[in-house]
Amino acid sequence: MHRADDPALLAALAEATAGALAEAEVRLPGDVEQAIRAAHGRERNPVAKGELGNILENIALAGKGRTLLCQDTGIPVIYLTIPPDIPYTRALEEAVARGVRLATERIPLRPNAVDPCTRKNTGDNTGPGIPPVHVQPGDRLTVTVLPKGAGSENVSRVGMLLPTRTAGVEQFVVETVALAGGRPCPPVILGVGIGSTFDGVAALAKEALLLPVDAMDPFEQRLCGAVNSLGIGPMGLGGDTTALAVKVKRAACHTASLPVAVNVQCWAARRATRIVEGWK
Repeated sequence: MHRADDPALLAALAEATAGALAEAEVRLPGDVEQAIRAAHGRERNPVAKGELGNILENIALAGKGRTLLCQDTGIPVIYLTIPPDIPYTRALEEAVARGVRLATERIPLRPNAVDPCTRKNTGDNTGPGIPPVHVQPGDRLTVTVLPKGAGSENVSRVGMLLPTRTAGVEQFVVETVALAGGRPCPPVILGVGIGSTFDGVAALAKEALLLPVDAMDPFEQRLCGAVNSLGIGPMGLGGDTTALAVKVKRAACHTASLPVAVNVQCWAARRATRIVEGWK
């Protein structure tokens, strides 16, 4: 059993967190970039096609110059996988927070974390409960970062539907995007959670954003088609492509409830994973 307060382990975790953020903030995952290219290729609306072209140019310039994909560098949501021989302690969370502070200084990142009532900015993207850290068992110690901007987060929704309204899930998803309009900088990726509890379904929806977008099952395809039929289009200017993909995660729920959550993600669907190495 390794010690969770091992200085070498904590330093390596902090560096892995900072490194994953440095990658995620300047370069989109290949599956997301390919989805945007595919949308550009099939888009029929000339204005929408032009906007998708601008997005692709943005991606290319950010990668070439190692500059930020978006000025809203988001709140870093963190997912750790921890093997059985490493105990999970507060020290690991503190190391992740140190990595976020390092990334904020080095990249640099816009400081986004504020007190919810006074709105005082901490200046380093950390604070009480920030960054949120989600833990899962795994074979290796890894850190995955999901920087989440406010424009898309602000239009995300949770609904507690009647259990007899299973057909209402699609309606809830489409209604969420219709209400959002152009505010989340479409084309969007939707993480949809179905089941669990009020808090659990929101976590499912966000975790769905970690899934690859290069394949959708029939239900996900149907949801994506329904959203695209809205015609909101890139940046809300109309077109065929409102959503690049819809990804769904499910869990069991109470017999008397049907929780549904939609976590909206803008086209800059940033995520990156690092294996924590070099500390043993």
